[in-house]
Amino acid sequence: MLEHGGNLRAAQQRYGGTDWIDLSTGINPHGYPAPAPAPDAWHRLPERDPHLLRAACEYYGAPQLLPVAGTQAAIQALPRLRAELAGPARVTVSAPSYAEHAHHWGRHGHVMRQVAYAALDDAVDGSDVVVVINPNNPTGATVAPDQLLAWAERLAARGGWLVVDEAFGDTARALSVSTHAGRPGLVVLRSVGKFFGLAGLRLGFVGAETTLLAALDDLLGPWAVSGPAQEIAIAALRDHGWQQATQTRLARDGARMHALLADYGIDAHGTPLFHWWAEPRAEAFHEHMARRAIWVRLFPGAARGIRVGLPGNESAWRRIEQALREWNDT
Repeated sequence: MLEHGGNLRAAQQRYGGTDWIDLSTGINPHGYPAPAPAPDAWHRLPERDPHLLRAACEYYGAPQLLPVAGTQAAIQALPRLRAELAGPARVTVSAPSYAEHAHHWGRHGHVMRQVAYAALDDAVDGSDVVVVINPNNPTGATVAPDQLLAWAERLAARGGWLVVDEAFGDTARALSVSTHAGRPGLVVLRSVGKFFGLAGLRLGFVGAETTLLAALDDLLGPWAVSGPAQEIAIAALRDHGWQQATQTRLARDGARMHALLADYGIDAHGTPLFHWWAEPRAEAFHEHMARRAIWVRLFPGAARGIRVGLPGNESAWRRIEQALREWNDT
């Protein structure tokens, strides 16, 4: 399996200590206060709750959605589904980006390549499937909705797909193409884990045309989402007061992180939930922070850089600033 953030146990095993600050994911550190599910949610088979679909369609502005066990389930299933429906495809994945997309499209007989965001437009006409993360994880790069819809139309004209991963789209709602998810050729992925801070639920949604959703539903099989996850998600998706307060808080904390990094000479980009920068000494920076029980996300290789999420309290903010000050002094 590929390496991901959130692997705090590995950090503790390697470096010791217990008082760690985990900045290795872009998950909201102040997640939704999940209510206790009804007792029968634990005992009944989790048939799909129509209230969940209505709440999700309203929140995302989508005409139709399929709930899945996190967007990871769809990322793994879509390449297999494409192969079953249309055979091997020429696939272009935006780069750098969430590595699971390229990993799974590189299987099932597809011919996969990765191209930079600036080269995506030129790649569309030579592709059967194009995968774009918007906003991008890890760099925060974005593509305008009009551009995405134009690509989807070009791909759909010959039976192709545009897959748009909007896992971090909650804080950039103007970029979303979820409202157009019923169009041919457009597949949109949304996550409850990031903005709502409910990664442990393993819940996401896929928006697409009806026939594609039906085929994906059949491939994934019954009871894909647990009963407790459905109940908690309904509450979170309907809690407009919490959502608005969280948008405000994340905008403030994201701006604070951007300013803090800039104070120490780091030109970072990203979203309110995470910041990324190209770091020539990425491994050394990662080690420096780990020695201070601060776990950041290291990107080695061609996409060499560092990504940091948000801390959850003032003590953590102070420790991060002290670590940055000491890094500058090295």
